[in-house]
Amino acid sequence: MRTYLDFEKSVAEIEAKIEELQALAEASGADAISQGQELGRLKTKAESQLAAIYSKLDAWQKTQVARHPERPRFRDYVASLVTDFVELSGDRNYGEDAAILGGLGKFMGRPALVMGHEKGRTTQERLKHNFGMARPEGYRKAVRLMDLAERFSLPVVSFVDTAGAYPGIGAEERGQGEAIARSTERCLTLGVPMVAVIAGEGGSGGAIAIAAANTVLMLEHSIYSVISPEGAASILYKKKDGDEPRPDRVKDTANALKITAQDLLELKVVDSVISEPVGGAHREPGAAVATVGAAVAAALDALAGKTAQELRLQRRDRFFAIGRMEEGASLGA
Repeated sequence: MRTYLDFEKSVAEIEAKIEELQALAEASGADAISQGQELGRLKTKAESQLAAIYSKLDAWQKTQVARHPERPRFRDYVASLVTDFVELSGDRNYGEDAAILGGLGKFMGRPALVMGHEKGRTTQERLKHNFGMARPEGYRKAVRLMDLAERFSLPVVSFVDTAGAYPGIGAEERGQGEAIARSTERCLTLGVPMVAVIAGEGGSGGAIAIAAANTVLMLEHSIYSVISPEGAASILYKKKDGDEPRPDRVKDTANALKITAQDLLELKVVDSVISEPVGGAHREPGAAVATVGAAVAAALDALAGKTAQELRLQRRDRFFAIGRMEEGASLGA
């Protein structure tokens, strides 16, 4: 069954009628021509409604799309875009963390190291992958994989989809902050091309730890932020312990944070926005994954031929430019 978001109610009602009509036609053997005409009308109406809704999503609605349970996951990208994939596990220090997966393979025909957050789909998978929230060993594994990529002159492709690094006591005891910093530093010092894709949720240091790349791509309905809308609203508006901020506060906070792909492209936090199928990547995951693959391949082509020093300097200049204002410019309201 398809999962509908709150703002998709009108589309859900139309598509329910379509399913009902199809079932009725199969059961009763009604006139195929008239049934086909009615089905065609309803499908056109549903597509029109969907296009209208998704053309004007606000930041909070995009947050819900970015978190959609049917959105393509890291394993989906690997299955469609990477051949001869060999997964590599463990940080050679403490243990294995299934929240970040990675390995060697051929990304659309070219040898590469591919890694990313994996949230899982079923309850069992989500628990196994800790909902994509990595512990220190996950980031230390990422550093190990990037070291390997540089040793064998392989480009690195990363897929970001996490609410943030895991904030548990054990993770803090094992040096979560240091592990995130080391992983971010390794991204910045890589002597091979690196392309990062914000594929769903990009939360805080847990995201940038594998996204400090030469080129950062972002799906149209993904989000990327230092804190979640709920977390920011809780800090700004919570009256006392245990109180949750009102839904309208969360929505207002999401809009103020500038977390959408369109906002971040304007702020030069990301380099390009990848279009999604109408209704989001979860509606047509195959098409969405193929579009992402083409965008990553183009980004890797643009970086090909650069020396290790050129790649490091380009990456440094790219991140130093974020937030830089032109002379005479002024901050907007």
